Amino acid sequence: MISRGSWSGGLPVLPRPLVMGVVNVTPDSFSDGGRHATTDAAIAHGLLLREQGADILDIGGESTRPGATRPLVAEELDRVVPVIRALAAEEVAVSVDTMRHEVAAAALEAGAVMVNDVSGGLADPQVLDVVAEHGAAYVVMHWRAHSEVMQQLATYDDVLVEVRDELAQRLEAARAAGVDPARLVVDPGLGFAKTAEHNWELLRGLPELDSLDVPVLVGSSRKSFLGSLLAGPDGSPRPVHDREAANVALTTIAAIQGVWAVRVHEVRGSLDAIKVVTRWRGDQPT
Repeated sequence: MISRGSWSGGLPVLPRPLVMGVVNVTPDSFSDGGRHATTDAAIAHGLLLREQGADILDIGGESTRPGATRPLVAEELDRVVPVIRALAAEEVAVSVDTMRHEVAAAALEAGAVMVNDVSGGLADPQVLDVVAEHGAAYVVMHWRAHSEVMQQLATYDDVLVEVRDELAQRLEAARAAGVDPARLVVDPGLGFAKTAEHNWELLRGLPELDSLDVPVLVGSSRKSFLGSLLAGPDGSPRPVHDREAANVALTTIAAIQGVWAVRVHEVRGSLDAIKVVTRWRGDQPT
């Protein structure tokens, strides 16, 4: 596990992928269904994920499921800032999952070390200025539009090439805004303006993103393409909370391909998979 202080010199790097544990402080999350929507519940869940081995916790106050309604800025602030402040006080490394510069600024002031922006700065370009001002780490995810219309834009001639090129453009914008190049991370954005086949193509071609010269984070946990893959005989998708074994398999695939981090809802299984891959490679797990 990595402490909050380990982020002061740049992005921490281990001989294995880091594990980012998800804490959704929302009443309408597709994956948690509001189970951790209160401050106390979210803090307790974050500490549990930390005990299980999470290297960083990603705190989000806005659901990005298809069709989700965006909360007011004040609502998002009320959801995430108290949780971040409490976890950071315990020396937990915390990321804020937000597209808004106001939330990013408040989160970093409360002790977050990273901004995980699913829009890569497209939804609110001022996020880049906030990240640069605070010298924070920044995850640039591939994104084309907000959740209510994003699947209308899931059209590609070559999804791997286009995602890579569009990420390169966002990295250029981040650097131009003054974000430290050594603190940038990319995420291919599985499920965001992507069909299931697009997701699988991206997962098969993760090493292609290495040409961007920044670490890669992958978030596949509990997503609908896994539910569809594991559908029952009647065609109904596998329920959200019964997809963990499949996600552990994806963590294994991502670890073999050398990603910097995986973003997961359940830490233990993914961490076990990563330890197996690390030992298989001949290194000692950390």
